[in-house]
Amino acid sequence: MLRLLILGAHPDDADYHAGGLASIYRALGHAVRMVSMTNGSAGHHEKPRDEVAVIRRQEAAAAGQVIGAPYEVWDYPDGELTAGLEVRWRVIREIRRFAPDLVLTHRPYDYHPDHRAAGQAVQDASFLVTVPHVVPDVPALRRDPVVAYLPDLFTKPVPLEAHVVLDITDRIDTVVRMLACHRSQVFEWLPYLAGALDQVPGDEADRLAWLRAWYIQQIRPRADRFRQELVAAYGPQRGAQIELAEVFEISQYGAPLDEPTRARLFPFVPRP
Repeated sequence: MLRLLILGAHPDDADYHAGGLASIYRALGHAVRMVSMTNGSAGHHEKPRDEVAVIRRQEAAAAGQVIGAPYEVWDYPDGELTAGLEVRWRVIREIRRFAPDLVLTHRPYDYHPDHRAAGQAVQDASFLVTVPHVVPDVPALRRDPVVAYLPDLFTKPVPLEAHVVLDITDRIDTVVRMLACHRSQVFEWLPYLAGALDQVPGDEADRLAWLRAWYIQQIRPRADRFRQELVAAYGPQRGAQIELAEVFEISQYGAPLDEPTRARLFPFVPRP
């Protein structure tokens, strides 16, 4: 059994960026654990922060239940995450206790400071999880996990490199059901930011259809950006037709993704 740990900055980051991979792992009987490193409390335009924090924790737990995976929300305030020693030590403890084969997190190049801090904290912890004298209250790992970055389209200072590309077309409805659990986020806060609150349907079935269309629109540019890699992995015909994809860059700070490890972690992704 493989073990996948997703360390996102906010509730819904794990499922938004890697819900397809997480759902595939669970369908294959592997262990998946999702973590939000902040409490999500800044993500609302009306509700007070303490109320939002409670709501976001409940919503994350419900999203994890869709695929049968725990979804933990830490208490660091939303919008205030820093890659300091306390956060680094907590990340080290989290990785050691779960002992994942694969860790996913944000790249340190992102629009949101919490995303950058989360990525930096995981980078800083990647080697130290094997060092016994660092955070000695939890036994050190004997080997590093593979660490990979969640997909993004940012290009400065460097664009994401597509080391692993995954067609998630047949996982989209599962991911949307996960995202729909984050009700205060996808039906309230994000539409407010986009000036589209009046476009959110009131009927539950219509809301799900609306969210599905919104999510597809949001992630479709990934496949366009990494079309060459999709064609290389899936072949010219299928690769040219894929519209919905997840893309991961392997960090140099964790274990290398050699061919045997790739085959073990991603047996469902074809190789050229």
